[in-house]
Amino acid sequence: MYFYGFTVWDLVLILPALLFAMYAQMKVKSTYGRFSQMHSARGLTGAQVARQILDDNGLYDVPVEHISGQLTDHFDPRSRVVRLSDGVYGSDSIAAIGVAAHECGHAVQYQQNYSPMRLRAAIIPITNIGSTLAIPLVLIGYVMSIQPLVTIGIVGFSAVALFQLVTLPVEFDASARAMRTIREKGILYDSEAAGARKVLSAAAMTYVAALLTAVAQLLRLILVFGNRNNRN
Repeated sequence: MYFYGFTVWDLVLILPALLFAMYAQMKVKSTYGRFSQMHSARGLTGAQVARQILDDNGLYDVPVEHISGQLTDHFDPRSRVVRLSDGVYGSDSIAAIGVAAHECGHAVQYQQNYSPMRLRAAIIPITNIGSTLAIPLVLIGYVMSIQPLVTIGIVGFSAVALFQLVTLPVEFDASARAMRTIREKGILYDSEAAGARKVLSAAAMTYVAALLTAVAQLLRLILVFGNRNNRN
């Protein structure tokens, strides 16, 4: 059934997921923007905090580098480097410290062979293939009435949903490590740490949104094309 060019599954599955994703993006930007204007009492920059956390965990050989952009912060496990964005590297804001500590949490995960992180790294090649070829395979299989291609495409896209699912514990754990370190090392006072937690919680919401979107798209592929094949 169609409503102004959309299927019922677009309205039931995709639209709510996209609306939640939009809300999550607005939430993280507003929360980050708010706490990026609040300076920490100790005056440590994101780069200094990152260096301290890495050294405290014996990661002396993991450099902290500056990278351009906003919210482009990440830990690169291949190069074993923590990269901090313009608003984090040289900033002493509560938001900057929270983000820097979070990225160092990923570095510590990698050092300790944290299982979900290793699993996520292992399925990245499959995910890349699935995200690139899944939809074309489904469409080609449907148009040419080749059901195995449709099935392969759907299975391929399921790898995308699996990747997003595995990402959740990785991100949540990195944030938990960050907040634990911030408290134990006295990097932020309690009132400041609450702000850092809000920033990381808002960021975590975007990963939940990504999972919901991937699952909604996967269900749509199964329901829409499955129903069409049954009717055919």
